[in-house]
Amino acid sequence: MTLSVLDLVPVRTDQTTGDAIRASLSLARTADAAGYERYWVAEHHNMPAVAATNPPVLIAMIAGATGRIRVGSGGVMLPNHAPLVVAEQFALLEAAHPGRIDLGIGRAPGTDPVTRYVLRSGATDEDVVNRFGDYVQNVAALMAREGAGLDLRGETFELRATPHAVSVPTLWLLGSSDYSARLAAELGLPYVFAHHFSGSGTAEALALYRDSFRPSADLDAPRTFLTVNAAVAETAEEAERLALPQLQAMIALRTGGALRPQRLVEEAEADPVPAVHQGLQAAMRERWVVGDPKQAAEQLRELAAAYGVGEVMVHPVAGALTGTAADASPAREATLRLLGEAI
Repeated sequence: MTLSVLDLVPVRTDQTTGDAIRASLSLARTADAAGYERYWVAEHHNMPAVAATNPPVLIAMIAGATGRIRVGSGGVMLPNHAPLVVAEQFALLEAAHPGRIDLGIGRAPGTDPVTRYVLRSGATDEDVVNRFGDYVQNVAALMAREGAGLDLRGETFELRATPHAVSVPTLWLLGSSDYSARLAAELGLPYVFAHHFSGSGTAEALALYRDSFRPSADLDAPRTFLTVNAAVAETAEEAERLALPQLQAMIALRTGGALRPQRLVEEAEADPVPAVHQGLQAAMRERWVVGDPKQAAEQLRELAAAYGVGEVMVHPVAGALTGTAADASPAREATLRLLGEAI
């Protein structure tokens, strides 16, 4: 099984943004040394617990701090950006780190309605989301070695994301509904369903993608993998403790609770979720990979077999204990090391 990493660059109650970034750079180096295939960073805005606001900037830092692993976005929320800007950013990253850059694209806003309005300069969802398919194709054309042609007033103007591209990033479509599955199949692109976030509809979306796939010049067969939340420790009991802060954060997100920096483990233990949400917490926990290395490896193998994938992208959600260095995330690093050794 191939293992990869998804990182939201979490910000704990004991961290600054700079601390969180330094912790993620250390996590990326751990993944690189442990043989992981790729390391993707998300795009979220105006969230107290997430520092992954700008994937291209983070990708540049992570690719520069590592030597082998592929680095990419999981993903860039394309309706928030002009296609030419995204194409320029990732063409430049690919030029600096040839053969190591992935461009994962999604269409969700990755934020609250007010921040979405600011990001999109007041444009409505209808203005941008309905043109998502065209925007994806525009990005691909602009990054291509030959560039794209724009017909204007009877003349064709050449547009290129970078002056002399030798290679191009791998383009992936991401989603948590059947829309992106259909579009990826239609365009012959790799596709990833957000199993780590949604937890339902994965099998249906993957079946739709595989059954509807049309080969393209770049991809002759469906290509996908699974994303999953994971906390792994030497003992199952310790892994359960370490998963608690992220579980509580997800409960708050799903139930309209207050969003805040990620708690330390002891803070989470001292303030459990209300009884009315205990069932939701248990149901959410069932979809995560939590346990000792042997248990976690077996869970990953079962998930990979169930969904017919050869690659699993792990979102390491293990929290930190009181006294942890602010610029470190040792439990997240341990999750990656222990899984890598067990698989």
